[in-house]
Amino acid sequence: MNDSVQQLADDFHDHRMRTSPTWAHMLGDYRFADQFEDGSRAAEDAETAALREFATRARAIPDDGLDGPDRVTRDIIAFDATTSADVAETHLAEFGVDPVFGMQVALGVTVAGLSLPTAEVAEAMVSKYRGIGRNIREFAERHREGVASGRTPTTFAVERAIEQVEQWLATPLDEDVLLTSTSEPPAGLDVEAWRGRLTQVIAAEVRPALAAFRDVLRDEVAPVMRPDEQCGLSWLPDGEQTYARLLARDTTTSLTAAEIHEIGLEQIASLEDEYRTLAPPVVGTDDLPSIYRALREDPALRHSSTTDIVAACEAAFAKARGVMPQWFDRLPVADCVVRATDVGAAAYYFPPADDGSRGGTFYINTADPAHWGRFELEALSYHEGIPGHHLQLAIAGELTEVPKYRKFTIFNAYAEGWGLYTERLADEMGLYTSPLERLGMLTMDSMRACRLVVDTGVHAMGWSRQRAVDYMVANCPLSVGGVKAEIDRYAVTPGQACGYMIGRLEILRIRREAQGRQGDAFDVKAFHNAVLDGGSVPLAVLDTVVRDRLP
Repeated sequence: MNDSVQQLADDFHDHRMRTSPTWAHMLGDYRFADQFEDGSRAAEDAETAALREFATRARAIPDDGLDGPDRVTRDIIAFDATTSADVAETHLAEFGVDPVFGMQVALGVTVAGLSLPTAEVAEAMVSKYRGIGRNIREFAERHREGVASGRTPTTFAVERAIEQVEQWLATPLDEDVLLTSTSEPPAGLDVEAWRGRLTQVIAAEVRPALAAFRDVLRDEVAPVMRPDEQCGLSWLPDGEQTYARLLARDTTTSLTAAEIHEIGLEQIASLEDEYRTLAPPVVGTDDLPSIYRALREDPALRHSSTTDIVAACEAAFAKARGVMPQWFDRLPVADCVVRATDVGAAAYYFPPADDGSRGGTFYINTADPAHWGRFELEALSYHEGIPGHHLQLAIAGELTEVPKYRKFTIFNAYAEGWGLYTERLADEMGLYTSPLERLGMLTMDSMRACRLVVDTGVHAMGWSRQRAVDYMVANCPLSVGGVKAEIDRYAVTPGQACGYMIGRLEILRIRREAQGRQGDAFDVKAFHNAVLDGGSVPLAVLDTVVRDRLP
């Protein structure tokens, strides 16, 4: 490998691990296990400057002497550093109250993903918890900056976050989520004394910081928060530029909000024809509102127990494992397990730790089992687990032929595009049990197509929260409660949800063009190798990689 590219990649990876110590810990890099992220404005400004410098270094490396993999590494660092700096300059923390993924709901899940392989790493958690308290106070201060700059969060986010913090503070100290969620302590540790030290920090530093954060939201932010009718970025002074930067990062394309909106409308129209073809044998009609109503409201099509939900996901994994060698040459060493949770997003995946201490984990939120339709779980399992995110991220983490940076970086459109691609791939693989489960595949597609319409509608076109809900209810079979949760997610994480369908459509386009070039010589396993065995990349880079591998 070119020495300059290798050094750049190593430096960038170390920078990312140092400034994201919790992510480093989750990946099995314990150098910064005693630290938590710095949320201050000074740290954000320093990060922006550092990212600009990395981008400059990448662009300064000439093509001469670089082979294909070196050019890919250089180009993805340039893109990653540039778009990350662009987003950092928007100061999202000033109005980033998040009742979906925010610290007040996510810390328990995060802590559960932090392996404790030695007594030293376990002891480092005491210092990390002090860092959590500091970070919460820094976040409160960032909201004061937002009030001063006229950039404030929306009403539902503030009110729900206050409620979540108060619920945490009302929990008995010995049941605090930061105590109950820790990984299994290592042998040789005085667990009682260690938990006592953690408890002391939670009581003296974390909970007072949470109370201060709540007070800032209640007393300083709430009086000036935006109404839900103005929940999008377009209502902020610099919202148009902020949203454009987020779309560039999260779709890894130059598509405008208007172009993405139109793509979403086209996908919705295409899906309507598929519903009319597939649904009649299942629900007895080809009338779209009736199809959606049956999938949304029929209690026989809803789950009622956590045990059944986990079992259905595990059964889907088992079916996928049985046919994987027919579609993939390279399979990960690490396995993937299903875990039920009652906090955080509806479903998400944690990759294996680099040291092998933890495999891949697919978390599914079963706090309300009836939230899940029986038809949804197979498509969801294939997306989040096998052959979706687990193959993608576990294979990347096990690569030996790329710099460490490329093993662990994640580009949203590539990652979520692959997950959505595998939902349709599962149909090619014959994995869906019945037409009902295939309707679940369409339901998931509808959700992702609607995302393109409502995310851009809310953040670029001034849609209210209710207008977004109404559109999605009319064009997607998700339950009304599920739709409301989705819209709230898009409102507080602008642009991220657009990566799914944009990524899937681009992967499909790249595959069609490879088939067109290669004709009868095209091998789907070779295509999947080309997509997966270089780690996560921007979509334009993926196109180049596949063209080089499958000319």
